[in-house]
Amino acid sequence: MASLIKRGTLYYAQYMAGKKAKRISLNTSSLQLAKEKLRQLESSLYRGEDNPLPTRTTIAKVVTAYVESMLARKTTKSVQRDVYYLREAFGPICPELELKNIKISEKGKKCPTKHAPQYIEAPCFEQVTTADVANYITVQVRRKGWKPKTANRSREVLTRLYNWAMEQNGIRMPGDKNPAAKVERYKERASEISFLTLEEIEEQLKALEPWPELQTMVAVYIYTGLRREELCWLTIDDVDLNAGNNGMIRVCAKTVNDKFWEPKTKVNRAVPISSTLRKYLDRYSPADVDGKFFFSTVRGCQWDPDNLSRELRDANESVGLDWTCLEFRHTFGSQLAMKGESLYKISKIMGNSPEICRKHYAALLPESLISSVEFGESKAPVPEPPAPKPVAIVMPFERERPRLTLVVNNR
Repeated sequence: MASLIKRGTLYYAQYMAGKKAKRISLNTSSLQLAKEKLRQLESSLYRGEDNPLPTRTTIAKVVTAYVESMLARKTTKSVQRDVYYLREAFGPICPELELKNIKISEKGKKCPTKHAPQYIEAPCFEQVTTADVANYITVQVRRKGWKPKTANRSREVLTRLYNWAMEQNGIRMPGDKNPAAKVERYKERASEISFLTLEEIEEQLKALEPWPELQTMVAVYIYTGLRREELCWLTIDDVDLNAGNNGMIRVCAKTVNDKFWEPKTKVNRAVPISSTLRKYLDRYSPADVDGKFFFSTVRGCQWDPDNLSRELRDANESVGLDWTCLEFRHTFGSQLAMKGESLYKISKIMGNSPEICRKHYAALLPESLISSVEFGESKAPVPEPPAPKPVAIVMPFERERPRLTLVVNNR
């Protein structure tokens, strides 16, 4: 059905597809390997399947196509996270993985590494092995101090890359196996959740009195649990002070100034305004000249999340505090958990899954569940067993002697 042809040092397989002759490279100069690949090809053609032999595609070509596919399906920010891990794994091998602003990226490095960067290198995309991926992640953990969560994240990104290449890009891997999927996951530690107590909340808000707008923004973070970016995208219409008892804040998808935005989980939600937060909102008036964003900069522009974090950090450092927006969000969830609210309600308000809330806040529930383990108080008490009757002890000399019976013998 097929025959071997040697041209130079490489072997080729030649076979007929209908009335057309086809020739494919076996990518080997070994006669034994060429015969084995020819046997696999003949078996596949007999079953009517496609060519089972691995393809040979450059890594840059596959990564470029993968990034373009992600840009069509995901948000730019989500794609940037995956691009970072791909750049760390393969280096800037294509324009999609090159740094857009080298100065900012170099400035953000805490300490430059003494060793040359470790990349996954192979002649082609199909020749990357499980050992290559595992060795790369191990080196990153040792040299750069990657945490287990970061190492697992890199593994997941590479696994998705190979799954997409094999399922949607026509890449044929040796044995039809994903090399990144076989890499062992690192054991992650329990999450350390930091949050503010009631006294610390009062201290934080009082310290921001010289900055009224910043104080109101922090109050919204603490008493609604919004994400950093969700607050920056709040419009005036999203804050409804007439809904419910104290009002409602709606976190929903929108288009402002020809820019589309949606929540992280792509699910709209509404967060009730507490009576404490309502006091701060009543004293605040939006300064956006266009009347769009509820919170805006001095120039009337939308807040950038990173710039907002920088402003908050500078203000807190001036008063000796170091709390961040993430700790404000955890404060909201932690205080509700300690109050005794269900994790399902907390997840709905915060826009998380119940599993994420269980992971973060379940440890705070036992104090509020002490009374929940008590049951049976309303039932009738179980009667106590009757006390045993006293037994009189009769001494031998006190016992009655048996009566005598007269027996008459008439014989």
